[in-house]
Amino acid sequence: MEQPEKSYDVPVWKFVAAIAGMLVAVTLGTMFWMWRDARPRRPHPVAPARVVRTGEWTNGMVWIRGGTFSMGAEGGQNDERPVHRVTVSGFWMDETEVTNEQFAKFVEETGHVTVAERQPDAKDFPDAPPELLVAGSVVFQASAGPVPLDNFLAWWKWTPGANWRHPEGPGSNLAGREKHPVVQVAWDDAVAYCAWAGKRLPTEAEWEYASRGGAEGQTYVWGAVQLPGGKWAANIWQGNFPYENNSADGFRGTAPVRSFLPNGHHLYDMAGNVWEWCADLYRPDYYAQSPARDPGGPETSFDPNEPNVIKRVQRGGSYLCADVYCRGYRPSARMKGAPDTGLSHTGFRGVRSN
Repeated sequence: MEQPEKSYDVPVWKFVAAIAGMLVAVTLGTMFWMWRDARPRRPHPVAPARVVRTGEWTNGMVWIRGGTFSMGAEGGQNDERPVHRVTVSGFWMDETEVTNEQFAKFVEETGHVTVAERQPDAKDFPDAPPELLVAGSVVFQASAGPVPLDNFLAWWKWTPGANWRHPEGPGSNLAGREKHPVVQVAWDDAVAYCAWAGKRLPTEAEWEYASRGGAEGQTYVWGAVQLPGGKWAANIWQGNFPYENNSADGFRGTAPVRSFLPNGHHLYDMAGNVWEWCADLYRPDYYAQSPARDPGGPETSFDPNEPNVIKRVQRGGSYLCADVYCRGYRPSARMKGAPDTGLSHTGFRGVRSN
């Protein structure tokens, strides 16, 4: 979820604390959200890897030549420091984020049911009323007006029936959004798709190296200026967050892939549109101990906001990133999320080693 600069992640326990402290009637959906995030996190099954035909997996992928770069940013968040030199080996990367039509083909061939579509197991919620054990996910809803930016409950809503087919809930669908990035996919869903496609999720180092497009030390994936030629170069939020998006970039929600110019590696949407899952576990202090060559992330996860919840790295920012609130579209910016949780602004792309 989009976070203020001083706190770059939404701790789920604050949902629980805020809801528990409310003196008004609590909706059934919010009660479920409380139960859902209080349960023990358990891994979900992943589809087995598919044998791909020769050359098939390179379709729509770009070869990223290996090299050395400076990872992180001195002017960023604490977890973006220290800046350190990293060497990555060459790899193939999807030219775009995985789209709805691509994900639909995966589901059609495998029968995969995403985390958001699965009915919660009553054994995980022994005290929950049966009517609350329904599938769903969290959806962004613009507030009616200005709200404190530390109150994310004002714009994030638990929505029964929300999933990749219905990104904003049961009343929404994918008509006309076939070329948009798939959203409401958990890390487990992204891993399952990549296994089916003969790919994998990128490491955090691979992702940042690729996003920079061969340019060193630039603020944005396209260069040093936010509006090159006076035009928006990524799908982010323009206006007063979270209630007024003037859509100056042409889009209020997700945009079709390839709507903006690619970076120096000919990769699209490496900034904005949707957050992208990476393979790595998350630790805010990892950069101080990261290997210099092909780092694969820490062996354990730790998020000081939710110390008991395993987190995976997300990169790239989304259409909800506003300069007054979140600058996650910078190439060095880091986000993290629980692997069993999808959101209406989270997607992914795959990579493959040579």
